[in-house]
Amino acid sequence: MNRAAKHNNQPMLDPPPNTRVIQKSSLIETTLLDIKRFHESPQALASLTPPPIRMTVHRDERRSLTEGEIEFTLAFGPILIRWIARHEAGPSPDSFADLQVQGPLKYWRHEHIFAAVAGGVELTDRITLAHRGGFTGTLTRLIFAGPSLRLLFAYRHWRTRRALQSVGGAQPNLPS
Repeated sequence: MNRAAKHNNQPMLDPPPNTRVIQKSSLIETTLLDIKRFHESPQALASLTPPPIRMTVHRDERRSLTEGEIEFTLAFGPILIRWIARHEAGPSPDSFADLQVQGPLKYWRHEHIFAAVAGGVELTDRITLAHRGGFTGTLTRLIFAGPSLRLLFAYRHWRTRRALQSVGGAQPNLPS
């Protein structure tokens, strides 16, 4: 049974039965420490948001990758989507997740999983989502469909790889 408090802005904690899971894994030539440092940077979220999407942060109360909330608006052209996400521990010690507290979907949990492997770190983005009914559900099915999320993952992994690549043994190009 889903634990949800619909009238006090509490997130749906358990995924409903009609969820979809979309994920992508990539090898990033870096260390666990550097990939975590990259994601901890206040500029990381903006650098991982692909054009033409615009993001405006209204409130950022994240204390770490696994604690706190962030409130933002995503602009898809003229369509503005307000979102509140809570950061929490992910499925492994080297991971974190953001859970939609308030937003357009019935359920959204994005897990960022890092695993040390030969040659670097395996980065896995895993999104578990469910759509609402009605017009909002139709809209989110268009914006947050499998192909668009796969493109988002490809962009995010490319940006992460690019930010963390070392040039001649120099420090990774972390956002400042």
